[in-house]
Amino acid sequence: MVDDCAAEEPARTDTVRMAVDGVPCVGQAVGAARAPGHDGRRRGPLHLLRTPRAPVQGAPYTRRAVVRNLLYRLYERRLAASLPSDAMPRHVGVILDGNRRYARERGLSTIADGHRMGADKIQHMLDWCHEFGVDYVTLWLLSTENFSRDADELAELATIIADTVTTLAEDERNRARGFRITPVGALDALPDRLRLALKRAADRTSDGTALYVQVAVGYGGRQEIIDAVRGLLQERLDAGQDLQQVIDGLRPELLAPHLYTTGTPDPDLIIRTSGEIRLSGFLLWQSAHSEFHFTDAYWPAFRKIDFLRALRDFAGRQRRYGR
Repeated sequence: MVDDCAAEEPARTDTVRMAVDGVPCVGQAVGAARAPGHDGRRRGPLHLLRTPRAPVQGAPYTRRAVVRNLLYRLYERRLAASLPSDAMPRHVGVILDGNRRYARERGLSTIADGHRMGADKIQHMLDWCHEFGVDYVTLWLLSTENFSRDADELAELATIIADTVTTLAEDERNRARGFRITPVGALDALPDRLRLALKRAADRTSDGTALYVQVAVGYGGRQEIIDAVRGLLQERLDAGQDLQQVIDGLRPELLAPHLYTTGTPDPDLIIRTSGEIRLSGFLLWQSAHSEFHFTDAYWPAFRKIDFLRALRDFAGRQRRYGR
C-alpha cells in the first residue's frame, strides 16, 4: 500500500527468458551484497531473482488459461516441496507497493479500488506465512511520506486500513491460529478512527502467540530512529546523566529498546513488490543484516508462487553477519 512512486515506471534491467524448474517464466537477475541466515548455514551463491508480474486477472476463461493455471499449480507444489524447512526466515518484512499503478493499468474505477484489492491480499500473505512457519511479519501499509497525498485519497486509504485490521482481528480462524496484531509507527499522527481501530485490533489479538503481525502505519524509518534517540536521551537525562555521559556510553543495544519494533527480532527477509529496488526507509535500523527480494508483481497481483520464490531465494543465501 506504500506505493511511494506511483508516477514512475519500475526500474528495469535486461530481461531474459528462462525456465525455472522446467516451467517457462520471465526473470531478471540483479546484483546485491552478500548477507548472513539466522542459523549461520553456508548456502549457495548469492543472487536476487526478480519475479515477473502475474497475468492480468479476469482474463477470458480459455483452454490456454486452464493449462497455464494447471502449470502454475504444479509449479507451486514443486516449489513448496523443494523448500528446506530448516532454512526459512523467522521474520519477513513486506513493502506492499504498487496498488495505485495496478488500478491505473487495469482500468479500475478508482485508485481506492487498487488499495482495496491490495488489502484483500493481506490475509493470503498471512496464511502463507503461517503455512511455512514464519513467526513474525511486518507489513508496511502507510508511510509518513504518504501523509502528503491528496486528502480524499488519504482518507479513503485510512478507512481501508482500519477496516482491514478490524477484519483480520475479528476473524475467528486467525485468532484460533494465534495471530497477534501490533501497530508500529507514529500512531499519534493518525486519524482518530484509524488509531482506534489499530488499538482495538491489538487488544482483540493480544493473546496470540503463533504469528506476530506488525502493521506499520504512519511509519518512516528515519522518524523511528529520531524518536528512538529522543527516547534514549530522555531516559538517560531522567536517570541523572549529563549529555557527555550519554555520548560516552552510547551503544547500538541501548537504542534498540526505543525503536517502534522493540521486542521483535530483526527481519531475516524483506520483500518489495512492484519492481522498485529500494527500501524507501523501511526498517532502516533493523535491516542491517536482512536479505532482500524484489519482484515485479504489483502487490494486488502478488501470488503464492511469488512468495515461494522469495523463500527459495532466501534459503539459497549465505548469511555471515559480517563474519
